[in-house]
Amino acid sequence: MPHDPRPLTGEPLSLDLLNTVWMRDGERQDLLAGAEGLTGTEGLAVWLAANGLDERFAADGPTLEHVLRARDALASAVDSPGDPAGAARVDEVLAHGRIRARLTGEGPGEEPEFADPAWGAAWLAARDYLRLLATAPDRIRGCAHEACVLHFFDTSRNGTRRWCSMAACGNRAKASRHYARSRET
Repeated sequence: MPHDPRPLTGEPLSLDLLNTVWMRDGERQDLLAGAEGLTGTEGLAVWLAANGLDERFAADGPTLEHVLRARDALASAVDSPGDPAGAARVDEVLAHGRIRARLTGEGPGEEPEFADPAWGAAWLAARDYLRLLATAPDRIRGCAHEACVLHFFDTSRNGTRRWCSMAACGNRAKASRHYARSRET
């Protein structure tokens, strides 16, 4: 399995899907469309493995097509909250699955069901976005750095995180402010 080249991983599933697109040296990279010399399905395999979905879903053409559709829908909904068009696009993805309530040995449980398993990963990402909206919609954020396109779920205590990574974008912003101040003097 090739390594995951993305600069930010480990975010909730819906945001991690959005983060399959990032900027490197001013150029857009897309894990699902050939970044790092990977084919789209190889990039999909990397993303599925990074999220523990590789045992459940195939990294094939139909799954890639549906995941790309979900990513576009989520980007629309996240970048323009409250926009009915974005919500409708997410709803289109959600129409391909449902939650089945179950009673298990451990108690009540839920199990996702899909008429077409190729929609599974895409549906789970869209469903995760609903969970984030129900949990704390104001903590779904895009990085504040003007050249960054990454998203994160702010889990900081006071909810004031601004950067996808303090080591990368936060540091660049601090260096830029320092440079601007030193030029003024």
